Amino acid sequence: MTKKLIIAALGLMALAACTTAAPLDPIPGSIIYGGQPRTKLTKSPIGSTFSHGFTNDRGQHVVETYRIAPNRDLELIDRHIVQDIPGFGED
Repeated sequence: MTKKLIIAALGLMALAACTTAAPLDPIPGSIIYGGQPRTKLTKSPIGSTFSHGFTNDRGQHVVETYRIAPNRDLELIDRHIVQDIPGFGED
């Protein structure tokens, strides 16, 4: 009986540790900043993803990943700041 109780307690602790990530808020330069675009991606399959890159107001290169929702809205699911590598690309 004690083993079952320990296993149950460990299972509950593992579930308590699981959290859902908060959704990302769009920033200036994001496709959905200011709302959803007027046109919908009707030929792309629902659930498909794509990336969008832009330079933010700090001069950093930002790459965002979007997913097409069942209602054809775009969901912002990931954002990365691409760091510059000093001397890379210079001749």
